[in-house]
Amino acid sequence: MSASARSGVSGVCAAIVTYHPQIELLEQVIAAVLPQVGRVAIFDNASTGAALEAYFDELRGRGVKVLRSPRNVGLGSAINQAARAAREAGFAQILLMDQDSIVDAGMVATLHHQLSQLQTHGPVAAVGPQFRDQRTGEVAPFVRIAFPMNRKLFGGPGQVIDCDFLITSGTLLPLDVLDVVGGMDEGLFIDNVDIEWSSRARHRGYKLFGVCDARMQHRIGDLVRVSSLLPYRTVVHSPTRLYYMMRNRVLLYRRAEVPGRWAAQDLPRLVLKFVGTALFLKPRLAYLGAMLRGLRDGVRGRQGPMPTEAD
Repeated sequence: MSASARSGVSGVCAAIVTYHPQIELLEQVIAAVLPQVGRVAIFDNASTGAALEAYFDELRGRGVKVLRSPRNVGLGSAINQAARAAREAGFAQILLMDQDSIVDAGMVATLHHQLSQLQTHGPVAAVGPQFRDQRTGEVAPFVRIAFPMNRKLFGGPGQVIDCDFLITSGTLLPLDVLDVVGGMDEGLFIDNVDIEWSSRARHRGYKLFGVCDARMQHRIGDLVRVSSLLPYRTVVHSPTRLYYMMRNRVLLYRRAEVPGRWAAQDLPRLVLKFVGTALFLKPRLAYLGAMLRGLRDGVRGRQGPMPTEAD
């Protein structure tokens, strides 16, 4: 373990899940978090390329643990395998990270301190930072699920927000919580893994907190203009990602541990996303086909990776 790693919170292992990452951006992610934790571990989902192979070899020489899967097992399985490896290595907590999330200085120590304080008042499943978009600089709120609209809570300096879910990236959780709540739902593969796990944790009596003094830069999807005639920009995803977004929402609507009010307020959003994407974004046929397949498989209860056309 390097001297820089020992200067961080020694009981925390940062787990970064990668899938065909941009090396330059991943290096920024690692450089920011490495001094703040006891270990950085990468779980790579079947990425390829000589440059990436060489970079992973370099990281191993710098004390970064690199775990590689020969196939893409999805986000849920990657997190679960990284958590098991962290526990076997003697770590008490795991910091979940995406390959494009850059933590601010002192973020991990702030989360760790607040988690310790909050645990004195009751069971806490996880704490998470407040993130800002890398491109726009906009700060995202923490959320309490409500109907007809969610409550968005931005908080302020020194505040800790009791919230209903935390996004995966930046979440700090004690590994022993997984003994009660269970790991991430591997059947969801990618999308809504965080909402499902957060809902399950709260269903089992745990709380989740957003820490306003802990900050992180994050990016979700790509921003594009809806139309050449309109200045409005929206976040877009690939057809494959849209498949999971549609399918997994339908799957969660029927989960007993997911609040009914979440389904009630999310269903109109699903309809708006479906119609807006099909009408305004290209390639329309690819988007439409992926969304329809996702809705169909959600109704059928299908889980796991997106099937091929032959399936």
